[in-house]
Amino acid sequence: MKKIKLIFLLCMGVISPVMAQEKPNIVLLFVDDYGWSDVGYRNESFVTPHLDQFKKESLEFTRAYIPTPTCSPSRASLLTGKEAARLQMPRHIGHEMPDGSNTKEFGLWSIDPAKRGSRNWLPLEEVTYAEKLKEYGYYNAFLGKWHLGHETFHPIHQGFDEQIGVSNFGHPKSYYAPFFKDKNAYQEFNDQPDVYLTEVMTDTAVHFLENYNKPQPFMMTLWYYTVHGPHIGKKELVQKYIDQGMSPKYAEYHAMVESMDKSVGTILKTLKRLKMDENTVVIITSDQGSFFENTPLAGGKRQNTLGEGGARVPMMIKYPSVTKAGTEYSKPIQTIDIFPTLMEIASGQTYKDSNIQGKSLMPALKGKSMKKRNLYFMRSYEDQYAAIMQEDWKLVKYHSGKFELFNVVEDISEEHDKIDVETKRASKMKAALLEWENEVYAGWKEVTSENSHLFKVNKKKAKDKGIK
Repeated sequence: MKKIKLIFLLCMGVISPVMAQEKPNIVLLFVDDYGWSDVGYRNESFVTPHLDQFKKESLEFTRAYIPTPTCSPSRASLLTGKEAARLQMPRHIGHEMPDGSNTKEFGLWSIDPAKRGSRNWLPLEEVTYAEKLKEYGYYNAFLGKWHLGHETFHPIHQGFDEQIGVSNFGHPKSYYAPFFKDKNAYQEFNDQPDVYLTEVMTDTAVHFLENYNKPQPFMMTLWYYTVHGPHIGKKELVQKYIDQGMSPKYAEYHAMVESMDKSVGTILKTLKRLKMDENTVVIITSDQGSFFENTPLAGGKRQNTLGEGGARVPMMIKYPSVTKAGTEYSKPIQTIDIFPTLMEIASGQTYKDSNIQGKSLMPALKGKSMKKRNLYFMRSYEDQYAAIMQEDWKLVKYHSGKFELFNVVEDISEEHDKIDVETKRASKMKAALLEWENEVYAGWKEVTSENSHLFKVNKKKAKDKGIK
């Protein structure tokens, strides 16, 4: 009887579609190269009042990790709930063609010691969270950076109902218009040199929210281009930081972080103004550590990327009436866990899927503990390439035969290698990591000269530019 009355009221126009829906909307804000330490409540040099406030309203996962901390793999894992290594994507997607597209399925990195092929696009047969959410009646909008393949593999072919601001490139050539070369995103701003990319993306998100009038719930996926290089902040903000005595490169980056924070604040305020906030789950996270220092964490985007500074990222979730404001979850989780969590938010039921490695975060969102498990990491650029995490302990593996073992809770800066002290623990973790590697490799497709393109890379230039 209740459902019949609801349908009647909708037909009569007495209540709006937003009021009628019961399932929560979902907003996912995914920042590029945003370090765990680069937020005001951890480092006062950063101006992030909106993220600081959001922490007070949400549950923060203080040990959230990326299985393959680099651009494309992090996105593939987030979308599919799978470890990127199982998708045969241990590196970011390079570009063979000037327009950012590819003709070969795999890319080879000339300085990769393992000579591993890495996919140049996310295969269409992979199931994304957008495709699954459709089954639960959700409308899916994608905004911003994709970096999972060119036009044939764009979001609208991976379950999203609409896409805005998607290019073939992993980053813009400038954050002031024109943003991209060739026939890519936001061409309408090419003759407006004072327009800033992060603000354009914010306006796009606000426009979507203000004009959404469908009866079903929505998921708005916004993957920022910022704070990825080139590091170009808003001019007036950059000058403010320089006036404080900051060097130009750090001033640019701090300005970018401040603009990103303002964007987050604008989106959150829009949800509140439209009275959507009490029925919208908001997730904020990043794809890998910062290009710059990540103190007190060791490593980052450019080096020691499986260190805490490269693999650990900010992550906060606000689920109205479920999460307790201002709380933290300190056990290790990975961004692959977002996929099954979305399914449980959308369905209201326990989600099980043997094809993914992610585990639902719903117990943590409800203030409970999750089951213990091993977390695995892999990337393929240099000597350091794989890792396993068991609760407080992380074992890092190198092609050269070197291993490192850290208790990342007691030793957050990874200064004390325990590989020769915790020998029994190290032995067990080595065996578990090797077993996982063999399982992952067993599913890899053969890479040949016919299906791959060799990207010739200057090792020094790649390191200096932080190309990942």
